[in-house]
Amino acid sequence: MSRPPDPARSDPAGPDTSRLRDRVRDRALVAAILVGAWAAVAWGTGAPAFILPSPLRVAEAFVANAALIGDHALVTLAEVLAGLALGAGLGAATAVWLSLSAPARRLVMPALVFSQAVPIFALAPVLTLWLGYGIWPKILVTVLIIYFPVASAFLDGLRRADPALIELARVMGGGRWRILLRIRAPLALPDLASGLRLAAVYAPIGAVIGEWVGASKGLGYLMLLANGRAKTDLMFAALVALALGAVALHAVLGSLATRLERWSRTGRWR
Repeated sequence: MSRPPDPARSDPAGPDTSRLRDRVRDRALVAAILVGAWAAVAWGTGAPAFILPSPLRVAEAFVANAALIGDHALVTLAEVLAGLALGAGLGAATAVWLSLSAPARRLVMPALVFSQAVPIFALAPVLTLWLGYGIWPKILVTVLIIYFPVASAFLDGLRRADPALIELARVMGGGRWRILLRIRAPLALPDLASGLRLAAVYAPIGAVIGEWVGASKGLGYLMLLANGRAKTDLMFAALVALALGAVALHAVLGSLATRLERWSRTGRWR
């Protein structure tokens, strides 16, 4: 009886490279379909360029203003990465704290849930008023957006550990910190990975919201400036740059999340 082919043997580059190729191909196909639909709508409806520019016109604006878009993209990237690091770190630390303290869960969790009911657009102007038009209001908006998803996902994972396994560790003399480090945290890594994947999507949104409220640099500021001057092609070019950056960030954090999940299952990073 014939055996199914082993992916690791059939592909000389290995299964990871094969999966990466498949993801790149699928995303390129989706991008081609979206651009094709965009072009069909722009040309089929005959909409003026200042309302809906064609993909070709946006590509020309992107090339003509590459240096300008690059300068603003670096500012937004710095805001996103700083907010992502702070938000994910604070979220993970909060999840650990809440998992170790039942009174803290009863007191803090309702406040965290309530904080998500406040629209971030309502907080962004307040942060700008308090902290000015520099980089910090954008970072804090990004932190506020991604903090709760990371904390909630990781906390769910930390509390989902097998009670029988926890009780066995206690019988063998394990303290709560050792149980956390040896049992709860490794088993909760897939949940942390899910939170990081969400954070990768939300972080650029937070930075751009902060730039829309008040900024002098960044892709969000450039989009508002181009829109105010009726340069819709430049506005779309900045939006494309933001989307490409978000996709790249999601791919990087997705790879990290996959490795965390693998480490949780097998104890191996690669």
